[in-house]
Amino acid sequence: MRSATPPVRMSARMTESPIGAVVPAAGASTRFGSRKLLADVGGVPLLERTLTSLLQAGVDRVILVVRDGDAFDGVGALGDPRVTMVGNPDPERGMFSSIQAGLAAISGLGPVLVIPADMPFVAAATVAAIAGRAAVSDDVVIPVHDGRRGHPIALPGRLRAPLLALDPTTTLKMALARLHPAVTLIEVADPGIVRDVDTPADLGR
Repeated sequence: MRSATPPVRMSARMTESPIGAVVPAAGASTRFGSRKLLADVGGVPLLERTLTSLLQAGVDRVILVVRDGDAFDGVGALGDPRVTMVGNPDPERGMFSSIQAGLAAISGLGPVLVIPADMPFVAAATVAAIAGRAAVSDDVVIPVHDGRRGHPIALPGRLRAPLLALDPTTTLKMALARLHPAVTLIEVADPGIVRDVDTPADLGR
């Protein structure tokens, strides 16, 4: 079932250019000490908030990359038909390997947003702004807040194959440095773009 919350309004061009999203969620949550993605954030699971920001922004397809066999009971957004879970058979290789697994599961779309699952404070309006810019650009689009780059990062469709060809043990930052695509930075007023959750204390910041 789709989210009951109305989506953020998009431009006509946005709806004509399908947008995908990859959400790496295969980490071990070692620093958090428990199942981080099910932690309560404002009365809902952390992962629910991350996925909902994408769905409310009108993203056409969301690939949630998890450890094989992992499940997230109580995350209602997983029932949305736009959300698909895929497994990373070896998540110890690092987050980029999960990004690759997500990209491999997406075809026939335009830009793809990448946002780690542990970023529940990004506003749907911010996601919509990044997606809207990416829909009319062939650049990598990155939000910036107070001088810091954050997520979601929008990758143009043309980078899908080159990124899949790289060593899965690298990082997205290193991969983009190697491919040196054009980059557009968008200043946003949303501090959530740089607010990930590594420890329980991060929920109270």
